[in-house]
Amino acid sequence: MAVKIRIKEDPREIIKKSEEEVQSRFAEIDKIKEYNQEKVLQAFMDNKIGEEHFYTVTGYGHDDMGREALDKVFAQAFKAEKAIVRPYFVSGTHTIACVLFGLLRMGDILMSATGTPYDTLEELIGHKAKTPESLWGHGVDYLEIPLIGGKLVDYGEIIRKMNDDIKVVEIQRSRGYNLRPSVSIDEIGRIVDVVKKQNPRAICFVDNCYGEFVEDREPLEVGADIICGSLIKNPGGGIVEAGGYIAGRADLVDLCAARLTAPGIYGEGGAMFNQTRTMLQGFFMAPSVVAEAHKGAILAAKTFENINIKTYPRSKEKRTDLIQAIKLEDPEMQKAFCRALQKYSPVDSHLTPIPDDVPGYENKLIMAGGSFVEGSTMELSADGPIREPYAVYMQGGLNYAHVKIALRGVLEELKSL
Repeated sequence: MAVKIRIKEDPREIIKKSEEEVQSRFAEIDKIKEYNQEKVLQAFMDNKIGEEHFYTVTGYGHDDMGREALDKVFAQAFKAEKAIVRPYFVSGTHTIACVLFGLLRMGDILMSATGTPYDTLEELIGHKAKTPESLWGHGVDYLEIPLIGGKLVDYGEIIRKMNDDIKVVEIQRSRGYNLRPSVSIDEIGRIVDVVKKQNPRAICFVDNCYGEFVEDREPLEVGADIICGSLIKNPGGGIVEAGGYIAGRADLVDLCAARLTAPGIYGEGGAMFNQTRTMLQGFFMAPSVVAEAHKGAILAAKTFENINIKTYPRSKEKRTDLIQAIKLEDPEMQKAFCRALQKYSPVDSHLTPIPDDVPGYENKLIMAGGSFVEGSTMELSADGPIREPYAVYMQGGLNYAHVKIALRGVLEELKSL
């Protein structure tokens, strides 16, 4: 496929012009950052975080003051009754699995209100592969509400399909590998209202990955019952080495915690492997680090709009997550984008990313981003499946200056094609 875009201007000038055009958006982000930073700080102050919370215990992890305080800080910041924050959630998908297996039983129905979920959840749900270890293999039925035109939540269809047998309604806040709009906090609130009017007992669960601290509210504040996310994304502040969190109604969090540990143990056991200090520090840093990445995403959107490449969302649109989709429509441009971003990474800059098979995905993926924490998408990275429309999904950035430098490198690489 021939390259469709020709870049004639100096990449530095393109970025300079783009940066000047988004200053008003940056001011909005700074207001959100300050609000969220104060909210998080208040949680630390109210829970009297001290040096004693940084110590760790071994073995069963009984009476770990730091672990208990960490849970309370997350719960307060996210307006939850309870939270469980642990380093042994191995990924966002694992955290989601603990929620769904914790809440659903044989004969229950899971509804996805926001269309097809993220690729890695297909094996978890299991209604395509029909594997015994999936929800399908445990007798859980599944109902998916397609998005209208692949973009808009179909409230009418949710109302028509909602019934008393639906136990959990899943709302995916982020776009995943999809050009659909991400779901804002206001829209999450509307989905919850529609669901609860039809079935007040239905549990509204939000996959909050990539969304924490991007807006000035979180899903529990608009009626969601339970949320979860990964600590190598937004709430880890770019320094947490592994883990995830679940927060929401206390009874629901306990059910999910029993899935992670065991019935009777819930969140009361488990050594923290000396990670409590880092998790608390990362969470404290998160609102400011998220703001830096948020600014980088807006700059990327405006930069590519200025060279006539479609971006999702556009630079002027309100954002609810950190993923910036850039529709390149050419596999060579997709690979070039990732090569350049890898070249301008602080770690493994000398390596060249190539498309490869990744467990849980149908298509080969190309993934770029040399990060201090493997797979961290709070650090600057870009990836995408090698399939039409050959989009890259850029996310993260521990500081805005790095994103800006990397974008210049990407433009230089694309210009050389």
